[in-house]
Amino acid sequence: MKVEIKVPEAGESVTEATVAELFCKNGDFVEKEAELLEVETDKVNQVIHAPEAGTIHLDVKVDDIVKPLQVIGFVDTSGATKEESKAPVEEKSGVQEEQKPSSAQPAKEEKTSSDQSARLFAKDKDFTAVDKKEPEPKPVSPSLEKPAIKEEKKSSSSEQEYTKTRMSSLRKTIAKRLVEVKNQTAMLTTFNEVDMSFVMGLRKKEQESFVKRHGIKLGFMSFFVKAVTESLKQSPSVHSFIDEGYILTPSAYHIGVAVSTEKGLMVPVIRDCDKLSFAGIEKGIAQMAKSAREGKISMDDLKGGSFTITNGGTFGSMLSTPILNPPQSAILGMHNIVKRVVVIDDKIEIRPMMYLALSYDHRVIDGKESVSFLVKVKEILENPEKLMFEQE
Repeated sequence: MKVEIKVPEAGESVTEATVAELFCKNGDFVEKEAELLEVETDKVNQVIHAPEAGTIHLDVKVDDIVKPLQVIGFVDTSGATKEESKAPVEEKSGVQEEQKPSSAQPAKEEKTSSDQSARLFAKDKDFTAVDKKEPEPKPVSPSLEKPAIKEEKKSSSSEQEYTKTRMSSLRKTIAKRLVEVKNQTAMLTTFNEVDMSFVMGLRKKEQESFVKRHGIKLGFMSFFVKAVTESLKQSPSVHSFIDEGYILTPSAYHIGVAVSTEKGLMVPVIRDCDKLSFAGIEKGIAQMAKSAREGKISMDDLKGGSFTITNGGTFGSMLSTPILNPPQSAILGMHNIVKRVVVIDDKIEIRPMMYLALSYDHRVIDGKESVSFLVKVKEILENPEKLMFEQE
């Protein structure tokens, strides 16, 4: 039986996709759910898996344009197994064909007319004789000899070798949107710093109990998602956005969490964060990140966010100015935690500190609101017990 392989739907706005990579070739035996190929759109990359186990046949190649729900091949499941799908090896015949002389090799006895002419010319010439009339060169003093000048070969920029890589649809979209943000918004960034010793202490204290109760580790991101959600309640304009002359302020708290993948940055959305517990947020983040990195994330998972959190600290960033994720009007940048000398109650102490950066669209958000929002986030993170125990 032949089971069709179709391009999955990727949202209403996606009308076509590009075949980015093939993970198998025609005739290969594949298991059910094996990765067959990857297609990319201007929004997301998706891996297409085998619907059943069997022998694969694909009608597409890399860079082909395909449409949602298009049939691009099939899996032949007619009783084949991995061993049976191997083609039989042909036995070599014991009789070897007698080698025939190649017609391209000239006969050794054959002589050409040019050979005969050369011999006749050489017969009349004495190549060993020296022309005595030619003057011998006079010896030259070593001091008068001119040194040989070595010409250095100058490398030209035209000789530089390059590796040419096709821009993916996702990368083209990212590039286009980033330029649009810079050109179409009044983006600027405000900064603050937070003492992470309170979050780190609570996380260490509750980690074992949290894992036993929920089956997942308590990370840093859930604290930030909760702190942002509570701060948005006091500064709703921070997750507002412009739409055709109006400023829209959502009633729900859908927070996007940036995830780095091999194909680029994706921002899956954790929905209704005001209603989720710390465990619910951690599980949502883990599931979305896994789907994004495996190429299984859907367009619906990326839609509807009103605020984004990105963590450059995972790569060692100390400070940055994160760029907006349109149509959103603000984004919070986390950074690495570094022990620094700070003054606490007129005493010098060493604390684990993190810089926070809030980039925002000044067309929608005033400076006072942006600063107040970031200060509120800082206050919550430096007193996390109340928030955590209320939610749990």
